Amino acid sequence: MSGKLDMTAMLAMHNALRRELEYIAKITARVDDDPRRILANAAGWEMFKKALHIHHSSEDDALWPVMRQTLAGRPADLSVVAAMDTEHATIDPLIETIDAALADRESGPERVGALTDELAGNLTAHLRHEEDEALPLVEATLTLEQWQHFGAVHGARGAPDAPRLTPWMLDGADEQTIAKVMMFLPEPMRVAYRDQWLPAYASLDRWNGTT
Repeated sequence: MSGKLDMTAMLAMHNALRRELEYIAKITARVDDDPRRILANAAGWEMFKKALHIHHSSEDDALWPVMRQTLAGRPADLSVVAAMDTEHATIDPLIETIDAALADRESGPERVGALTDELAGNLTAHLRHEEDEALPLVEATLTLEQWQHFGAVHGARGAPDAPRLTPWMLDGADEQTIAKVMMFLPEPMRVAYRDQWLPAYASLDRWNGTT
C-alpha cells in the first residue's frame, strides 16, 4: 500500500482481534477446568465481541457500500468487495452460535472448542484476505474524505466503549502505532487514555487469570 490513506487504526484493530483469538484458543484447549464457564464469564470475550461487531458493522455500512458504488463496472474488483460481505456473513453469526453453546449445559461443552476453532480459522483468513486484497483496493479507490467518513462512523460507534476498547486495541502495539492512533484523538481523550483508561485496562483481568 502506498500510504495515501492512513491504515494504522485499521491494522491495529486487526492485530488486536488476532491477539484475542490466541487467548480464546488457549482457554478452549484447557482440560483442567471448564472452558465454557471461563469463556462465558471473561471480560475479554465481551470486549472481543464488541470490537468485532463495531468493526464489521462499520465496514458493512460505511466502507463496502462506497466501494461497490465507486467500483461499478469493474467486476473483478467488485468480487473482492463481495467476498468481504460473504466472509462477514459467515463469521458474525458464529458469535451467537458460540454464545448459545456457552449457555447450553447439555451439549455446549463439547461444541465450544470446535466452534471457536471455526471462528479463529474464518476470522484469521478473512483478516489476511482483507489486508492482501481489499485494503490495497480501498487505498487505490477511496478519496481521503470517504476514508475519513468511514473512520468517523467507526469512531462514533466505538465511542461509548472507548475507555476500554482503545487500550484494548493498542495492547501490544509498537510505539509508532500508538503515537499515530493518539494523533486522531482530541487532547482530552489522549489525556484520559494516559491517566485513566490505560491504568484501568492494565488492572483488568480479561481472561480470569487463565492465560
